[in-house]
Amino acid sequence: MLRPYAIRHLRAQFPERLIYNICVDTIGVLALQGDFIEHEASLRRLGVRARQVRKAEELRGLDGLIIPGGESTTFCRLMSDFRLYEPLGAFLRTGVPIWGTCAGMIMLAKQASDLDFPTLGAMDIAVLRNAYGRQVDSFEADIPVKGIGPEPFHAVFIRAPVVDMVGPGVEVLATAWDEKLGAETPVAVRERQYLATSFHPELTQDTRIHAYFLEIVRTEGRSSSPK
Repeated sequence: MLRPYAIRHLRAQFPERLIYNICVDTIGVLALQGDFIEHEASLRRLGVRARQVRKAEELRGLDGLIIPGGESTTFCRLMSDFRLYEPLGAFLRTGVPIWGTCAGMIMLAKQASDLDFPTLGAMDIAVLRNAYGRQVDSFEADIPVKGIGPEPFHAVFIRAPVVDMVGPGVEVLATAWDEKLGAETPVAVRERQYLATSFHPELTQDTRIHAYFLEIVRTEGRSSSPK
């Protein structure tokens, strides 16, 4: 169960909803590479238990899963080495909410450019890998994000992907300016119980997007199996 602080935080972020029986116990964080420790810290600040996931059996009993950022090709190779592709596919079919950040967004997409490994294909989106350029082209920007309140979110983009196509069931939550295209492009999207951001909320002290994901878990999710 969420601790009282987390309940107060969620009430502040989602004042239009009454939060009663909030049954969010454990959120998994895929811990193959990337910023999984930072995601754990954000979840704990909201009073939620986090579990590092490296084995198929560690998916059991989760209320939600976060796939963190990292280098997407390396991420896919490690998923193959740890034999996680099939268990994660089965996990997806249980309907448990999943949030992917940066490389995690790429893993959730149906299509990803220049990737020699399959994605999980959970979301009806196509993404362009490293769309904003190389590591030296990383940047930060204050962007409005639908569903987390009126204040802009300070987004950290590191070799970030861009959503090139969204299906009819995908909601765009945030956009950012793409210099190459000369247009705003989606950087945060949601489709039912799936959430994806091309930036790294875990690298800030702002937990509003983590709280938004917990709200998805509370309202849309179901545990993957008995704990």
